[in-house]
Amino acid sequence: RDLAAALGMSRTTVTAAYDLLREDGFLESRRGSGTWTMLPPGAGPAVSGGWLMPTQPGSADVAIDLSCASFGIPAALMSEVLAEAVPRVAALASADTGYYHAGLPELCELIAQRYTERGLPTTPDQIVITSGAQHATVLALGLLCGPGDRVVVESPTYPNSVEAMRRARLRPVPVPMGEDGIESDVLAAQLRQAAPRVAYLIPDFQNPTGALMSPERRAEAADAARAAGTWIINDETVSDMALDVPSPLPFPVSVSRASAEQVISVGSMSKSHWGGLRIGWIRATPRLATELAGQRVATDMAGSVLDQILAAALLRRGWGIVEDRRAALRRQRAALETALLAELPEWSWRTPPGGLSLWVDLGEPTSSELADRAAAFGVRLAGGSKFGVDPGTFEHRLRIPYTLPEDTLRDAVRRLASAFRCEAALPALPEENRWVA
Repeated sequence: RDLAAALGMSRTTVTAAYDLLREDGFLESRRGSGTWTMLPPGAGPAVSGGWLMPTQPGSADVAIDLSCASFGIPAALMSEVLAEAVPRVAALASADTGYYHAGLPELCELIAQRYTERGLPTTPDQIVITSGAQHATVLALGLLCGPGDRVVVESPTYPNSVEAMRRARLRPVPVPMGEDGIESDVLAAQLRQAAPRVAYLIPDFQNPTGALMSPERRAEAADAARAAGTWIINDETVSDMALDVPSPLPFPVSVSRASAEQVISVGSMSKSHWGGLRIGWIRATPRLATELAGQRVATDMAGSVLDQILAAALLRRGWGIVEDRRAALRRQRAALETALLAELPEWSWRTPPGGLSLWVDLGEPTSSELADRAAAFGVRLAGGSKFGVDPGTFEHRLRIPYTLPEDTLRDAVRRLASAFRCEAALPALPEENRWVA
């Protein structure tokens, strides 16, 4: 009765609507108790690109996923590595319990060697293997921070890390990005005023901007953090994806040797090899690494030995797969830029020296609207506002990864152009052409 009166409709019409909603699974009624809204089976939020994304009408047929900047791994290579790993797994399984709280020793040694080769001498007892870089970041934040503490972050930045901070009841403090990294003068001011426990930085090919922090900015950030007593968490997830600069990059973090003890480096094999391995790591002082290994026991005890053996086998093969990946990224970046220039000349961007995506300026604050509309055109996007700390920021921006095949990227841009200009929806791609991140 109340709804009929509020809508100015007959009770018969409202009752019929209730019946339809119940049939479709959106309502559940109990006689004498009431009626509740609900979601029908299979209509819950979809996960894409690391974010929970609401299911939209027609979105089940989304063919091109531009919300996730990631690769698969060649099947032949993984088959070889699996065959190589089986005897090692069998030997370990029969010899001990498999609980390596800091990580499989041989993998810790290989990661330490990679840091040493890049100019930062590192021993295996400084490494803690984690279930990906996100796990590493959460562990570091959990050890260094408590509820209510402030954490300085770049703006824009990686949204999953900001979400981890908020769930830990931390307070992200945004500092704007420049072309060569975080604005160091603003950073220094925020460190003095906000007295944050941690500064979370992505110095190498920042996500989403692709910016490479200059040596000057690195030194300034380190000096400011040291003076403020602030820890630095350096996220080096995409450090290996150097496209226009020497690789591997020299001295990997934004600090000098004098302040290295105040820095925690977070790395991962998700972008350089395969995200399905869930292999990340933390580099810290031996004392802090021991504390971090103890911290992780309360959540997951230890990582998968099988994944770590596979990771070690991949790393022992050297930089070959990474070099192949870089070559593919250069071709795909060129294909994406060419397509954007042809189809959407009003959009602009700065070609990043590395990383996995373009940070595109749409020229108008329509990013979220475009992301919603693009699903009907067979494209899934993450709007620019997802990368901002404050609601409504970066509505004029869009992150577009170039991790897909060149033909797929060209088709995606064609569809984006249609969505941007509100043209008729294009047909979905045939099943065999679909790509999943």
